[in-house]
Amino acid sequence: MSPVEKPQAQTALSYPKSRKLDVTETYHGTAVADPYRWLEDPHAEETQAWIEAQNQVTFGFLNQIPIRETLRQRLTQLWDYEKFGTPFKQADRYFYFKNDGLQNQSVLYTLSDLEGEPRVLIDPNTLSDDGTVALSGLSISEDGKLMAYGLSTAGSDWQEWKVRDVNSGEDLPDLLKWVKFSGASWTHDQQGFFYSRYDEPNETTKLEEVNYYQKLYYHRLGTPQSEDPLIYERSDQKEWGFSGFVTEDGRYLIISVWMGTDPKNLVFYKDLTTDGPVVELINQFEASYSLIDNDGTTFWFQTDLEAPRGRVIAIDITNPDKQHWQEIIPQAAETLEGVGLLNNQFVASYLKDARTQIKIFHLDGRFAREVELPGVGSAGGFGGKRYDTETFYSFTSFTTPTTIYRYDMVTGESTIFRQPQVDFNPADYETKQVFYTSRDGTQVPMFITHKQGLALDGNNPTLLYGYGGFNVSLTPSFSPSNVVWMDLGGVYAVPNLRGGGEYGEDWHQAGMKQNKQNVFDDFIAAAEWLIANGYTSSKKLAISGGSNGGLLVGACMTQRPDLFAAALPAVGVMDMLRFHKFTIGWAWCSEYGSAENPDEFPTLYAYSPLHNLKPGTAYPATLITTADHDDRVVPAHSFKFAAALQEAHAGDAPVLIRIETKAGHGAGKPTAKIIEEVADRFAFLVKVLDIQV
Repeated sequence: MSPVEKPQAQTALSYPKSRKLDVTETYHGTAVADPYRWLEDPHAEETQAWIEAQNQVTFGFLNQIPIRETLRQRLTQLWDYEKFGTPFKQADRYFYFKNDGLQNQSVLYTLSDLEGEPRVLIDPNTLSDDGTVALSGLSISEDGKLMAYGLSTAGSDWQEWKVRDVNSGEDLPDLLKWVKFSGASWTHDQQGFFYSRYDEPNETTKLEEVNYYQKLYYHRLGTPQSEDPLIYERSDQKEWGFSGFVTEDGRYLIISVWMGTDPKNLVFYKDLTTDGPVVELINQFEASYSLIDNDGTTFWFQTDLEAPRGRVIAIDITNPDKQHWQEIIPQAAETLEGVGLLNNQFVASYLKDARTQIKIFHLDGRFAREVELPGVGSAGGFGGKRYDTETFYSFTSFTTPTTIYRYDMVTGESTIFRQPQVDFNPADYETKQVFYTSRDGTQVPMFITHKQGLALDGNNPTLLYGYGGFNVSLTPSFSPSNVVWMDLGGVYAVPNLRGGGEYGEDWHQAGMKQNKQNVFDDFIAAAEWLIANGYTSSKKLAISGGSNGGLLVGACMTQRPDLFAAALPAVGVMDMLRFHKFTIGWAWCSEYGSAENPDEFPTLYAYSPLHNLKPGTAYPATLITTADHDDRVVPAHSFKFAAALQEAHAGDAPVLIRIETKAGHGAGKPTAKIIEEVADRFAFLVKVLDIQV
């Protein structure tokens, strides 16, 4: 029998047969079967045949849904508006991103003054036929004349870095390879920049191979990468990564040392005016430290040391002992997200119940004023140099497309710089924030958005979206896809689960490692609250999430298959026992724990989606999505989960997997592919939730 049987032409859904191997691994005395381990090799002919057969079934199902093309057209129509990025200034030039509407990738423009004619600096759309080459990083030299920029292909985390002359638009011959999880930071002589890279991987397995031993280098313009001097490495610490950046005064190289996804980091520095060594300023992984700026030898940091919601401290590097550190801005009731220095003042961004607040402080920590934002939502930006009196910020909400504002640091006045025109009326929709009680009594906030006049009769199709991990905060933001969903009569609900950063490091840790079940309990409680309050019912409720959110969906649909009608896990971490064996997966052990640790294995095994599917169970209608170039969460997670789900599932609801080609974890995905995938997801929901359109 062939390892993959083609589906038969019949009305009942027939899934490809996935071969089962007799593979068992023993973890601390517990034998765990892994029959689909062969799907971990994406290059094998058997895996390729399986992918083709699964896609044949999935697209065969989707092709028969009449509204699918109508949804794609409406999404395309709604997506077709100008999208502006927040401008930033370097020397005497402004830079900003803009997408005309349906361009696969946003274009970087430059202009000499705000009223001038913008000029295209780099258009990633010209670098490939299908928009799968994305601009994944950039750094402008101090004089504004050169730009180092990173490109990623087909959604991979691997980057190639090049250098472009800003005036001529021409590339210099410099080319840097095997860069991942790195930016670039120029020295003030404009002769080169610092960056981090890994050793060259095996070409065949570069999308699966584990990534260890990152190294920090300096690239001098006009020299080959092979001659780049090594600035810092730790051969005794394979998991350490290094982010190097130059202070605004050009004197110091700051090296932030990270390990995995844990927010705690170390801080080293090197005086660039001497040949001195790298100095270990903070050499214990006890808190997070983010340099704001320096004034000579005084370094200002944002930290959560003894302040889980964040504060600002000052360290004089000539007197660096902890007893001499000074608190400048103490911890507040709100969560400190980020701090910049403009107009010789601190600009601090806070979260209050997952909504942005911006406060300005004098250098001695005295409160100056709060920035009046356009409404309840998310604001970002406020970048610039220490003495700039002008800055820009973006503002968005669930019903407000991202609008760019110019802010005068002296007068405190905000003026609209760019406002998109979108084919919808915001007044037709409403957002509210509610607080509900989770299983252990914790109060959890949730945003709920829908069309005005919604009847709370329990019959509304509802999409519950969550993440809950890695200190990530879900704040209000606009998406054309949500408008299409609400126009179908849908409710869009976003709870701020534990594991996120909405309430600081305590909230994050409440959803980490052995506390991970709290995240799933929070999500399940959100679903139960929506049902109890008349928004929806189990037969109309769908859950969605990507990456760590894909894990969330996988765990909740296996724990409570009765509660949901549909599940949309995207690029999810589904095998909690082997995630650390691929690419950067080891870095998540600080968040999840590791199956190799006897104290952490029981927790992981208890919720791992792959290992908690029970034969003979009717699971929700499921559309798993992944991509062949995902080297963050390798597609094997989704492949193995799909094979096991199709075997265990006993109901009539379809359980399918959609495998995108020439795409990765999500960053840099072309607009066309995004629209196609959203249309397929919504068409699937229309069908399985029996939405009348």
